[in-house]
Amino acid sequence: MSSPFLSKREAVAPQELIARAQKFAPPRVAIARAGAPLPMEAAEDATKAGIMIPVFVGEADEIRAEAAKLEWDISGYAIHDTNGEAEAGQTAAALCGAGEADVLMKGNLHTDVFMKSAVSRDAGLRTGARFVHIFHITHPDGGKPILISDAAVNVAPDLETRQTCIAQVNDLLHRLGNDRPKIAILSATESAIPSVPSSMDGKALADWAATHISNADVSGPLALDLILSPDAVATKGLTDNPVAGQADAIIVPDIVSGNALFKAFVYIGGGCAAGVVTGAKVPILLTSRADPPAARLASAALASIKCALPK
Repeated sequence: MSSPFLSKREAVAPQELIARAQKFAPPRVAIARAGAPLPMEAAEDATKAGIMIPVFVGEADEIRAEAAKLEWDISGYAIHDTNGEAEAGQTAAALCGAGEADVLMKGNLHTDVFMKSAVSRDAGLRTGARFVHIFHITHPDGGKPILISDAAVNVAPDLETRQTCIAQVNDLLHRLGNDRPKIAILSATESAIPSVPSSMDGKALADWAATHISNADVSGPLALDLILSPDAVATKGLTDNPVAGQADAIIVPDIVSGNALFKAFVYIGGGCAAGVVTGAKVPILLTSRADPPAARLASAALASIKCALPK
């Protein structure tokens, strides 16, 4: 019997996000090892929504066979015939590095193989910036999204990496139309306490942001109730804090808290989680086999907005 805490709501791709992506020219998306049902369905959905031009990489016969199952004519799109996971990952990454594709997307291959291809110096995707992962999560009933970084790439990010997370989240929120984002630094308390290292880090990061980030409000440390709940903010007397209870984004201290938090929003709250890796020459879509179609479509929209290619 499943847990009573699990939501039975189906994830819904946010139409506002898709509509914003449709304002831009669709990016060319190199799909590493595309010849499998999930990546092909995602590519078809995003292509028909006008937010992707697929560049298929993988075993050509399998790619064509999966397209035929969908009754999707892909004769007008490029197919790069490769053999196995490593070659597909390397080829897709190299296409992006050479400027022949605008987004790199994980298909039917293991994450470690895919990311090894992305970070390889031969691919030409490294910019000197740290790679960070950002989730954009929306509720099925709509309303303001919440962003989380980093729940998938950096295991134990140091202060400099989390500074990059703040800057990248802020940039993405501005691209999404938020003129002054409110970014919270997660801990278990709103006070900087030496026995709680994440709280000390939260204070240090907020102080750094006050000096280096002029177009956003950044506050930390904050516990989750003070990030999300105006009632908790009022009860605890933090009503003068511009972020508390109104956060647009959460910067987490480590991958465990970030991963647990994002999955709580998805599995308990019924949220749709679109994800993108930033810091490379192109946005990277690190999709999971467990992602529903709505999340894959939303991720493609997020990458398109991050590219912001003019029409």
